[in-house]
Amino acid sequence: MRQGAIWGAVLVAGFAAAVYFTRREPPGALAPPPPGPARGQLAPSSSREADLAHGKALFERSCMICHGPEGRGTQVGPGLVNAIYAPSHHADEAFHLAVQRGVKAHHWRFGDMPPVPDVPPDQVKLITAYVRDLQKKAGLF
Repeated sequence: MRQGAIWGAVLVAGFAAAVYFTRREPPGALAPPPPGPARGQLAPSSSREADLAHGKALFERSCMICHGPEGRGTQVGPGLVNAIYAPSHHADEAFHLAVQRGVKAHHWRFGDMPPVPDVPPDQVKLITAYVRDLQKKAGLF
């Protein structure tokens, strides 16, 4: 009888564990969303305009020599205001990786893009926002 009670307890514990682990919410599922604008909303205009101006200045200093004024391309680098570089084909992270690691030529005839180690991630973010603004104004998305 004692052995039957032990097996019964083991089965109940196993069933309870199975229910517990299969009904748990995935990690972070109940966490509140991070503060800030909802997806698709823009930051306040003055901040956005300042960020775009800063991104433009950084682009002109670090990127324009190859990618041309307003990202239109040059004889040595591709234009970034192009459907190939729109967010639906190259996410923002692709710009970060390109600056950090460089890029093997795959969409262009200009040769490989070397890494640009003197442009930190916070500046790449501003540059990318500027390029996305140019792309949006050109009707790419």
